[in-house]
Amino acid sequence: MKKISSGKVREIYEADENSLMMVVSDRISAFDVILPTMVADKGKILNKISEFWFDFVKDIIPNHIITTKFEEFPEEFKTEEFKDRSMLVKKLKMVPVECVVRGYITGSGWKSYQENGTICGIKLPEGLKESEKLPEPIFTPTTKAAEGHDMPISFDEVCNLIGKDLAEKIKEKTIAIYTKCADYAKSKGIIIADTKFEFGLDENGDLVLADEVLTPDSSRFWPEEDYEIGCSQKSFDKQYMRDWLKENKWDPENPTPIPEDVVNTTREKYISAYEKLTGKSFS
Repeated sequence: MKKISSGKVREIYEADENSLMMVVSDRISAFDVILPTMVADKGKILNKISEFWFDFVKDIIPNHIITTKFEEFPEEFKTEEFKDRSMLVKKLKMVPVECVVRGYITGSGWKSYQENGTICGIKLPEGLKESEKLPEPIFTPTTKAAEGHDMPISFDEVCNLIGKDLAEKIKEKTIAIYTKCADYAKSKGIIIADTKFEFGLDENGDLVLADEVLTPDSSRFWPEEDYEIGCSQKSFDKQYMRDWLKENKWDPENPTPIPEDVVNTTREKYISAYEKLTGKSFS
């Protein structure tokens, strides 16, 4: 078992020359720091949510999954630590762009809009309020930083980086995936404010959806029943943990453990998102 990558949340192993084993841990990060306390079952929940969405958008774009079935894993991965939190996936040539899409104005986008009326250089109508739905989803890509923060880049910069044809294709697919999934989620009582996708090219040069899809780690999920324009929103995602850290002046330079009740509430939010979206009970 050759580990080739260890990220904030995911571990990636080489399974053979054509495939990888992607494993989702129970680690949680905020502000680019891995927190010292894990959230039980978080990896399993994220894995199941991604699996659901990969299947849901397969009519729009193929994905990198070979199998998520434990019994079909290579022998060395048939141990408890890989069960329910892993995917055997195709090796791809990854596109070096984080494909961010925003359907609502919030977070860094709201801050930028207040300063100059734009998000990532895209001019927006005057008079928008915090958390308001945008007239249409916008594509606001960033770099893929190995360490530290991803940095916003313009669509022209994406074209220069990967070529105009591929840039236009990832923009089109990003918005199409978001639109279909956001409409579905809203029917289940969840607003998807924004999210990010990653794409790769397979051995034939075809574009493939990869990594994770519309999880509480990569997206902002808001409960529709509590949605109110003009303020920040309650969430199903790790924003709750971020907010707690801010309010309690948690110091990433001196990382103290997170209280059990905060961890348990975070876990419950993740489970609630999974159950609302899939209609299945998490057990």
